[in-house]
Amino acid sequence: MSAATPRRGKNAFRFLSLLLALWLPGVAAAGGVVKLATIDGSINPASADYLIRAIEESEAEKVDALLIELDTPGGLVSSTKDIIQAMLNAEVPVIVYVAPRGAWASSAGTFITVAANIAAMAPGTSIGAAHPVGIGGGGGGGGPKGLPGEEPAEGAAPQRDFSAEKAENLLAAYMETIAAKRNRNVEWAVDAVRNSVAIGETEALELGVIDLIANDRRTLFEKSEGMTVELGSGREVTLHLVGARVESVEMSMVQAVFNFLADPNVAVVLFLAGLLGIYIEANNPGLLVPGAAGALCLILAAIAFQILPFSWVGLLLVMLGIGLFVAELFVASFGLLFALGVACLLLGGSMVFDRPDLSDLGVSFWSVLVPAVVGMAAFAGGIIIAVGRSLRMPGQAGVDDLLGAVGVASGAIDRDGRIFIRGEYWNVDSEAPVPDRGRVEVVAVEGLRLRVRPLASS
Repeated sequence: MSAATPRRGKNAFRFLSLLLALWLPGVAAAGGVVKLATIDGSINPASADYLIRAIEESEAEKVDALLIELDTPGGLVSSTKDIIQAMLNAEVPVIVYVAPRGAWASSAGTFITVAANIAAMAPGTSIGAAHPVGIGGGGGGGGPKGLPGEEPAEGAAPQRDFSAEKAENLLAAYMETIAAKRNRNVEWAVDAVRNSVAIGETEALELGVIDLIANDRRTLFEKSEGMTVELGSGREVTLHLVGARVESVEMSMVQAVFNFLADPNVAVVLFLAGLLGIYIEANNPGLLVPGAAGALCLILAAIAFQILPFSWVGLLLVMLGIGLFVAELFVASFGLLFALGVACLLLGGSMVFDRPDLSDLGVSFWSVLVPAVVGMAAFAGGIIIAVGRSLRMPGQAGVDDLLGAVGVASGAIDRDGRIFIRGEYWNVDSEAPVPDRGRVEVVAVEGLRLRVRPLASS
């Protein structure tokens, strides 16, 4: 009896272990860890630094995988290249998950998704449109270059934009290399760069652009279970992520601030707000608040301009627009200079971040630039009208303004005394005696003394 008891105990333990394995499939991997990095915005130096740090932390802590949840309209070419280089050389499996529903991996996001060890998308998401274009738009690849939507005249030689062609060819070759490395659909990947094609998650899976579709993280981990990926060193790793614990990697405060500033829309609004604040302070010295706020906005805008590639032509046009606003105060142009200033602001604002060779980010023309310029023009127009009226009014200060002004005697005046006028006390010589609180009129200004005469009513 004593010998059978240990044997039955071992059998019971094995039976319970089998039950746990059947009912709790995640228990075996419960000790696993997946790092989570979230990108919800543009790809810029701040977000690139954040993702590279997430990869380094994941490698240092030897976690099972790094999950990047992605929702981006695009970003800077240099930042995208830095991220992809870190991903391709990572010693930890990198999973890019285009999520949540309604998210997109556009332009730079397409490159990052294709470069992942495992590429996944949530239902209702899209990927593609990776052609390098600026705010002015631009035609698709392969066709003649010209204005957006404009067809060349029949028989006319197509106008070539060599800068855009160079950027397109470089990015197409880069995308082809990445797609081939990850065994994805090379033909579609190149087409996304040259012709800006975009597709939804179902078609992306059918075409071999992504590896799987998942409703949530749990489903993503379940579908990726047992998949083998190749790390940067060439070592192959089999994924076991079911039941893994997810640990978020947060942006640092500095990264969060720079990530906010690295938005062309924010940069333009800050720049215009800064110029407006300085403009108000220059026209109303001593207010301090507009000048201080304007200076702060210009400092933040300068930081944004250090992060984002910009065009000096666009920036100079914006400055010219402000200069025309100021010139309208002193030149009787009947609003012509003001109208030209508005046009320069709109044109310059649309061009200032138009660098398709370096970035696919631009200012939203109708939703950001036009309202900002219209608001600034309305405010500046109000100031111009107010200042114009004040310039046409007679002087309200100085010696000449005292002639004919009426003051009140401060005490009885025999031949000389003091009066209160225009908020000040003046020494006076009177033509006749004046009682205390009597009203007098200034007839002459003699140095620091006034010559007055009593009014008949006094």
